Amino acid sequence: MEKYIPDIYQKSIYTLDYSKLLSRGIKLLLFDLDNTLVPVGQDELSDKTKELIISLKQKGFKVIIFSNSPKKRVKKISEILNVECVYFACKPMQGKLKKLVNNSNFSLNEIAIIGDQLLTDIVGGNKIGITTILINPSSNKNFIFSKLIRRIENRKMKKLRDKNLFCKGRYYD
Repeated sequence: MEKYIPDIYQKSIYTLDYSKLLSRGIKLLLFDLDNTLVPVGQDELSDKTKELIISLKQKGFKVIIFSNSPKKRVKKISEILNVECVYFACKPMQGKLKKLVNNSNFSLNEIAIIGDQLLTDIVGGNKIGITTILINPSSNKNFIFSKLIRRIENRKMKKLRDKNLFCKGRYYD
C-alpha cells in the first residue's frame, strides 16, 4: 500500500510550499500537465500558472512537464512556459522517468513529481524513489482512460483511508 501514499499532499500547485521543497534539497520539479497545470483539454495557461512557473525558475528550480499526453499538446505548453518536456511518459511505468533521471544532473532525492493522479504520478514516482506530491485535480473533467483510473483510484483511496494511511482532503507537507 505504501506505493500509493504521496510524500506530500496539497490542495493545488498554488498551495505547495516551494521554499520547503528547496530546503529539503529538491531542485527538479516534474509537473504533470492535465488537471495539474491545466484543466483537461485546455491549451491555454492561466496567468497565475505562468507566473508560478516563472517564479519557480527564478528560485532556482528546474521545471519539466512530465505528461502522458501526446507530443503536440505537451510541446505547445512547454514552449509557452519555456521549459523542457517529456510526452507519452507512460506513467506509472518507469522507463522514461529512469531515462530522465539518468540523463540529468540530479540525484533521486533532488527530484519531485507533482500530479493529480495516485495511480500514475504517485505510483510512478514512488516506484523510482523520488519525492511524490499529490494535488487535487484542477477540474472534474477527465479523458476516457482517466475516468477508469479515477474509479480504481477511489477504491485505493478508500482502502488507504480505512487503514488510516491517507485521507483525501487531509493535506500535509
